[in-house]
Amino acid sequence: MKVKYVRISSLEQNTARQVKNESEFDKVFVDKISGAVSFFERPQGKKLVDGVNIGIITEVHVLSIDRIGRNILDILTVCEFLTERNVNLYVENIGMYSMVDGTQNPIFKMIVSVLGNVSEMERNNMLERQRQGIEIAKAKGVYKGRLYGSRMTTEEFLKKYKKVTIELKNGESLRRAAALGGVSLGVAQRVKKALNEQLL
Repeated sequence: MKVKYVRISSLEQNTARQVKNESEFDKVFVDKISGAVSFFERPQGKKLVDGVNIGIITEVHVLSIDRIGRNILDILTVCEFLTERNVNLYVENIGMYSMVDGTQNPIFKMIVSVLGNVSEMERNNMLERQRQGIEIAKAKGVYKGRLYGSRMTTEEFLKKYKKVTIELKNGESLRRAAALGGVSLGVAQRVKKALNEQLL
């Protein structure tokens, strides 16, 4: 099977850019979850891994290497996992396969290492800018609990995901609350973080 893996960071984002060529694939796996979550821990990532392990998936496409992860170790681990099982990984924005004629492509590995490091650095810089911005806003007394990547305040965010909020307050686990609320684990984690912020 030739499949595509798509990841977006939140429910508010759109997958259109990544799935415009979906007709070319036997199946498209879509995760709506943070890149900080290990590929092997994502709902659709796990299904893709299962397909690889039983030998029905032979080729995996991604739009860019940061769809696999934002951590260089995670990215390289996934690449190694696929290579060891003779599954060819194709990264569309660089137009390159991980294997050529059944052999590992050394140029691909080198480029992915560079891009993976850049992706990790970008994420770290983004988090640092976010932290600094919040500290400055708090010092000025204007911080309203606005969640990163959202136009909503903490209160608005919790209201939007009211079911998840209620389940977490009732002591349910993140996975259980996500399932009951019909959201991804990543959203449930953000709800829990928002609840914790309210207590500060």
